[in-house]
Amino acid sequence: MRRLRRCKIIATLGPASANPAMLAALFHAGADVFRINMSHATHDQMREQVGMIRALEKECGRAIGILLDIQGPKLRIGAFKDRAVKLVKGATFTLDSSLEPGDQTRVNLPHPEILRALEPGHTLLIDDGKVRLHVIVADAARAVAIVDVAGEISNRKGVSLPDTEIPVSAITDKDRADLEAGLEAGVDWVAVSFVQRPEDVIEVKKLTRGRALVMSKIEKPQAISRLDEIVEISDGLMVARGDLGVEMPLEKVPGLQKRINRTSRRLGKPVVVATQMLESMISAPVPTRAEVSDVATAVFEGADAVMLSAESAAGQYPAEAVATMNKIAEEVERDAYYRSIINAQRAAVPEATGADAIAVAARNVAETLDMKAIVAWTSSGATAFRIARERPQAPILALTPNRETAGRLAISWGVHAVVTKDAHDIDDMAKRAEKFATREGFAKAGDRIIIVAGVPFGTPGATNMVRIAFLDGESGSA
Repeated sequence: MRRLRRCKIIATLGPASANPAMLAALFHAGADVFRINMSHATHDQMREQVGMIRALEKECGRAIGILLDIQGPKLRIGAFKDRAVKLVKGATFTLDSSLEPGDQTRVNLPHPEILRALEPGHTLLIDDGKVRLHVIVADAARAVAIVDVAGEISNRKGVSLPDTEIPVSAITDKDRADLEAGLEAGVDWVAVSFVQRPEDVIEVKKLTRGRALVMSKIEKPQAISRLDEIVEISDGLMVARGDLGVEMPLEKVPGLQKRINRTSRRLGKPVVVATQMLESMISAPVPTRAEVSDVATAVFEGADAVMLSAESAAGQYPAEAVATMNKIAEEVERDAYYRSIINAQRAAVPEATGADAIAVAARNVAETLDMKAIVAWTSSGATAFRIARERPQAPILALTPNRETAGRLAISWGVHAVVTKDAHDIDDMAKRAEKFATREGFAKAGDRIIIVAGVPFGTPGATNMVRIAFLDGESGSA
């Protein structure tokens, strides 16, 4: 089940795909990680989906990652007397704390924390930005605003606040319950919605206690202003372009995508590009040319993974969408310009740690001597993540004694993870690295591989050794 590409594919599960047959079809079409969206799944549904993925993983003999996406706070207006109203450009409209049904002039905003945070000049976006207002008067009880972009608004539509940092947690009581249920079920990654500041990520990491890695979804302007801090504390990043494009001018999103991608790469954190990548394939068997270019751009930029949302969760062609994404990624990675673009993003100087220096050295040796694979023995996954940051030309084979580590590495660029018992000495390490490199199709007799490990074995973060091995066809048993 070795992939012929380095960029990974995440497929969201939903009504169109959350059954064993379709799950297997998505995996064989190219999905490396499955996303469970807790905005739509119950705990029982989530557990059932995790069970199906683990059964498929056992059947295929390859680690499959599971990403649990928790909903985050949903900010919504209240209800109207007549269900909906049409707002006219230039009109005054008030959002307040009154529980009375709304009308043409006002509506309840059941979030006192928003009213306290709003200031004159702040923008209010309702229903994904279809209606836009700006605040002229604000206090703890109400916010008076002028309609800049007219339109109809109806009961319980969502509110976005691009200029306002809301002093609330990024996770709700529902999120806490969903998170605990997901951790008990054994998910590998947790995606945190509507991150505004590093403290939001720290809060979730305290709850996970190392049981899963934490991915920050970048979808708010406030997160962009503190991007380096958020990347530093996160285990991975997601460019959530849908909400980012609502709260910021659309023309800024492509540049922000590149900035987030390169910041994550510089700090060695996996980055996922998401939202509307093959949107037309929800109802059509082929994508548009623009969508193909969009996916290709993310692959050219060296994103660790690209993600399908509604295309695989609720679309009519989920397996075709995954297969299309797979073909695009394979073609891009064969392109003559791909390697030069990837290499141009490398850091000029590695971080001043032994593990990072060894990761860079392994890449350089592998490319100089045309090694067929870089084999990384890794307990926590840190060694493989470090090597993946270098985007080496040689494929990365990660050998780990921990199934959890293999699942986490399923999202990382170019990493093929295999679960095996830990090496007990240096000779065993080399022999079994050679055996797995051969078995997994990376090398054959007469080829050379480079092995990266830490001594003593099984010690997380102790990457301190590089060894070149020649495959003579007589390697010991795996």
